[in-house]
Amino acid sequence: MKICIINPNTTAAFTTRLLKSASAIAVPGTEVIAVQPATGAASIESHAEEALGALGVMQMVKAGEQAGVDAYVIACFGDTGVHQAREIARGPVIGMTEAALQAASLIAHRFSIVTLPPRTRAHSLRVLHETGLSNRCTVRGVDVPVLELENDVAASGPIMEAEARLAMEQDHAEAIILGCAGLSDLVEPLSQRLGVPVIDGVTVGLKFAEGLVATGLRTSKHSTYNYPPAAFRLPELP
Repeated sequence: MKICIINPNTTAAFTTRLLKSASAIAVPGTEVIAVQPATGAASIESHAEEALGALGVMQMVKAGEQAGVDAYVIACFGDTGVHQAREIARGPVIGMTEAALQAASLIAHRFSIVTLPPRTRAHSLRVLHETGLSNRCTVRGVDVPVLELENDVAASGPIMEAEARLAMEQDHAEAIILGCAGLSDLVEPLSQRLGVPVIDGVTVGLKFAEGLVATGLRTSKHSTYNYPPAAFRLPELP
């Protein structure tokens, strides 16, 4: 099977890191590719940047359909463009946020998202509401810009750990969701120090995608995620 990881922003280093972490856990026989749009935002931290990213996601899915991709993982917290992508794709489209939340709900009664920067909490809360898990999850933000994280993932570890400990102490979180793509390197060390499961939505999303493809499940085209109207024209990639 072929699974495409879509980075909705234009920062190539993120895409490279996503490909590395996803490929490391893919089962033999799964081909993992990672792509990003040619134009858009370097990071997605606002609703305006998210709109640009959603357009890029749709363009990437359109290209993936022509290339025989079986499933997609949207690697941006807040699941940028996931609903739009599901209208275009035949196979499953997994948002990393939704994947992380569903995984957390299976292994912990209460859990918390630690995202960055704080203004992006609104994106997490939207997905949390859509999944119906608001009564079991809190959302916390740390004041670190996404691109600063890209420059030094390890340096963000103590900041994320401190906020996660507050979630455990004040919110009674029993598992922690890392609220940004490209943080898979922090999963094991944080989990060991905190003593609770720490979840990266991209790697979990990849395993969900593999499972859905293996069982023959595709995106339902009855009603909500049916293909766009015939008159719809997506702008071509530059």
